[in-house]
Amino acid sequence: MNEKKFLLSDKQIPSAWYNVVADMPNRPAPLLDPKSHQPVTVDDLSHIFARSIAEQELSTERFIEIPDRVRELYRLWRCTPLVRAYGLEKLLDTPAHIYFKNESTSPVGSHKPNTAIPQAYYNHIEGITHLTTETGGGQWGTALAHATNIFGQTAQIFMVRVSYNQKPYRKLLMNVWGGNVVPSPSELTEYGRSVLAEEPDCSGTLGMAISEAVELAIKNPETTRYCLGSVMNHVVLHQTIIGEEAVLQMEMAGEMPDVVIGCFGGGSNFAGLGFPFLRKNLTEGAKMRIVAVEPASCPKLTRGKLCYDFGDSAGITPLVPMYTLGHTFHPADIHAGGLRYHGAGSTVSQLLKDGLIEAQSVDQLETFAAALAFARTEGIVPAPESAHAIAVAVREALQAKEEGVQKTILFNLSGHGMVDMYSYDQYLSGALGDSSLSAEEIARSIEASQKRVGLL
Repeated sequence: MNEKKFLLSDKQIPSAWYNVVADMPNRPAPLLDPKSHQPVTVDDLSHIFARSIAEQELSTERFIEIPDRVRELYRLWRCTPLVRAYGLEKLLDTPAHIYFKNESTSPVGSHKPNTAIPQAYYNHIEGITHLTTETGGGQWGTALAHATNIFGQTAQIFMVRVSYNQKPYRKLLMNVWGGNVVPSPSELTEYGRSVLAEEPDCSGTLGMAISEAVELAIKNPETTRYCLGSVMNHVVLHQTIIGEEAVLQMEMAGEMPDVVIGCFGGGSNFAGLGFPFLRKNLTEGAKMRIVAVEPASCPKLTRGKLCYDFGDSAGITPLVPMYTLGHTFHPADIHAGGLRYHGAGSTVSQLLKDGLIEAQSVDQLETFAAALAFARTEGIVPAPESAHAIAVAVREALQAKEEGVQKTILFNLSGHGMVDMYSYDQYLSGALGDSSLSAEEIARSIEASQKRVGLL
């Protein structure tokens, strides 16, 4: 079969999201209240999230129906194409078949609206008029600004300072859709002011930005809730629309992947593509490899510890059972801002512990080399985050060539990089480098965080 693209109509948009928790042989340990260390309830989470979202977070149902209004809005860009990367295959001279799910076709250029739309919707029907959030590379903040604009809500977005400075057009996109964006740490919150008092030039982290967004939300419980773009189960749930479509499209292509790959910050796009294929492993006996790819400079899956940790730097969120580098870990200022997060979601963490998924890390220079190869053969400039998945797809294709075997590779092109061009300028001018972490640095960060968690 020589087709380049495999397309579904908007009438084929999936009617339900898939909840992998229902099929896991070992379900994740519960989220814990940070003070009592007791499992959190829907009521507990409803102080932070919309109640419908809190219910989804703790749900063990296999499939959760997508509301008609959300499916209607998905039609703005869904279903997204599945594409055979013939140009990249030719460049690598590989017997492997390489496919990518192109999530860059959404209005904001990434997969993030898959969860921003339902999160804004559920808050809207519960009367919430103001949403707060954090954003790393800016894709999530852009998506939430777009979603809140649809539902007549306002959005306060805390953008990690280093990305705020590196990616000005992301900030402008948020402004276009009515979002208010400030660099984090900021002067808007007590936590932000405390960080700046100690370190005025702090470049920020996702953990810090989460702390600011949650603080602002819980101070205004009548009108405001917090939303986030990764890590939590309900976010992963919404993103599985990617993989549900991709399963149908791979059937159209006449083959199933041997390996499914996604870049990894907190888990949203990786799990969104991978979990529906993992379902085939768990329930049908398939043997597909599901691979998460993280930056070598922020290696929670490959070098972190599985333990309870805070999702934020200030220590005000529920405790999450996660692979973590410690909630006070400050990653290097790499250009893949969306992957600069200290921890991983509880479902991904449990699946990794059980050996049901894999994890690899990639240095920044290898990532950008793969991005250029993809851009020059397939015509799409990928986001620096997505380029991590491309790098491992290249590794897998070259391994297939070396071994002389045919292999089918599927990766998630989670977003384009057309507003990330500063990072490409830095790479092409030779200004970028790799960052390394010693085992001692990681151990110190984890130990410090665990003492604060209080579960040692």
